[in-house]
Amino acid sequence: MATTRNALRIDRWLFYSRFFKTRVLATAAVAGGHVKLNDDRASPGARVKPGDRIDLVRERLPYSFEVLAIPARRGPAAEARTCYCEDADVVAEREALTASLKQDRLLMPRTPGKPDKHTRRKLRSRNRG
Repeated sequence: MATTRNALRIDRWLFYSRFFKTRVLATAAVAGGHVKLNDDRASPGARVKPGDRIDLVRERLPYSFEVLAIPARRGPAAEARTCYCEDADVVAEREALTASLKQDRLLMPRTPGKPDKHTRRKLRSRNRG
């Protein structure tokens, strides 16, 4: 689970802990200001150690957790989950946001099957007016 290292770059930690599919995406999120380390904007080379707090916005959904361990590799999801403890309030907020997004999607007009050119035009005209 954890190695003898006591710190790891934040982009590697996010990749190893399975918050991003690739390290490039993790680096881009950190460089773009979507990740805070101990309430400060992080740089991709910032070091993460057990006890640090990470706040993250991914796909418009908030995540907030405390680092418990430094993973040795990008392993299975169950192994990655042992490296952090997520804040229960943020989990509830994220679930509420997800539910509201699903509700918005249900209110959109539906078509039987894939819409053709004419149906798409009708759908767009309904949404404008």
